[in-house]
Amino acid sequence: MRAVGTILVLVVLATVVATGARRWRIPAPSLLVLAGLGVALVPGTPPLHIAPQTIALVVLPPLLYASAEELSMRDLRLVWRPVTVLALGLVLASAAAVGALAIAVTGLPVPMAFVLGAVLASTDPVAVTALGRRLALPGRVQVLVQAESLFNDATSLVLFKVAVGVAVAGAAVDWPHAGGEFLLLAGGGSAVGAAVAAGVAVVRRRTADPVLETVIALVTPYSAYVLAESVHTSGVTAVVVAGVVLGRSGHKLSDARIRLQLQAVYGVVVFLLESVVFAIVGLELPTLVRELPGGTGWWPLQALAVAALLIALRILWVLPLTSVVKPVGGTASWRVAAVVTWAGTRGVMPLAAALSIPLVAADGTELPGRSLVLVLTTAVVVTTLVAQGLSLAPLVNRSGIALEPEHTAREEARTRRRLAGVGLEHLDQLADLDAAPTAALEQARRALDARLQHDQQEAGEQGQGGGAGSVLAAYRQIRREVIALQGGELRRLYEDHQISDTTRRHLQYDLDREESALAEGP
Repeated sequence: MRAVGTILVLVVLATVVATGARRWRIPAPSLLVLAGLGVALVPGTPPLHIAPQTIALVVLPPLLYASAEELSMRDLRLVWRPVTVLALGLVLASAAAVGALAIAVTGLPVPMAFVLGAVLASTDPVAVTALGRRLALPGRVQVLVQAESLFNDATSLVLFKVAVGVAVAGAAVDWPHAGGEFLLLAGGGSAVGAAVAAGVAVVRRRTADPVLETVIALVTPYSAYVLAESVHTSGVTAVVVAGVVLGRSGHKLSDARIRLQLQAVYGVVVFLLESVVFAIVGLELPTLVRELPGGTGWWPLQALAVAALLIALRILWVLPLTSVVKPVGGTASWRVAAVVTWAGTRGVMPLAAALSIPLVAADGTELPGRSLVLVLTTAVVVTTLVAQGLSLAPLVNRSGIALEPEHTAREEARTRRRLAGVGLEHLDQLADLDAAPTAALEQARRALDARLQHDQQEAGEQGQGGGAGSVLAAYRQIRREVIALQGGELRRLYEDHQISDTTRRHLQYDLDREESALAEGP
């Protein structure tokens, strides 16, 4: 009962703080971490202990899935090379550098030092997506930091398993075995994710019930995660692959009404889970610090040193790659590198990994240095979420690479005019063929003309003489045909790189609302 009460309090606290963050235009993860830290420091606050499987199984799958669905496949095809370099090379370099630094400044045993390096080697997709969601980053830059955080899991997870195995058993590193395990985790997780996506696609094509569709969408990430973990592959990779595949084909699997409902439901789920999990990060740190053994009082400086090393190393890796993702307009590479570096924060996944470190070694003795690894991991996560999170938006604005609101507005207006033109061309064809009632065509034309002029007034549904019902039915059918044509044109403009992913999503949402209103009309 106490656990249920704690969860409810966390939900209320996180919701209030996240709502305030939106109102004050402060990144929600940063403010939530500070709020959790502040609550944990209040005298009398009970210690918080979160089981690692709670975060890994309950929280991560839907957040990863939602982030993967948002990934622009078009832009990913343009930046897959730097994403691969960061997801493989930077993770390996970060793990080695943090491990070496930990040996030098923390006194951790060598195996546990490299466990710390493996835990902190990769950026966190939940934090990266949450921080970047409200920034007007160019498509390639946003996809680079988001895709890197989604696809570096297999690398860091293999390193983590190898390092923990050495720390627990005291055995030497078997690199050929580690390479095979990487292929199993990455390849097996990808295969499971693709298989789950294919199965879900088959089911959703044959389902028209909004409630059932919503249940399927909520269960999909958990199914991919559990299935992958049960066959000893990467559950996180499976969820990401399933999300990317289904996100790309979502418009073919359901109608507008169901898509709108899924967006609303997932918006609530993501908001609640993100809010609670970032508050937990702040709440965990004081509890972990109180459990530290004596002689570890230098942990704040050690955590700052590790965070500084991760940022410096990231700059060195990112700078040579930014020419690939340079926005149109010739913005200097160092400005892009600064934004990409600062957007790569640590977050929920490192915390979940650190909590899963075994308590005892193979001989039954307490695993040395585990508590310090937990504290340093959480402290680095808090540092990056607060320091980078609060300063990321000002850095983006000062860098000159942010998309101006006027730019987005002009692109949307231009695309709306193009879609309205496609609809009017279709009406002209119907009129030439005498394929629909004149009254219905005129009503549809007035609606398109109003949209073309940014008039939000809905077209009237008054009939003209007898047969008003048939005219209304014909009008709705014409509007559905026009919306289908406009949706196809919207996807063509996106695939031809004429509009951004943000514009595509906004206008597709508008088309879905329009189509849903037609279905709900009298």
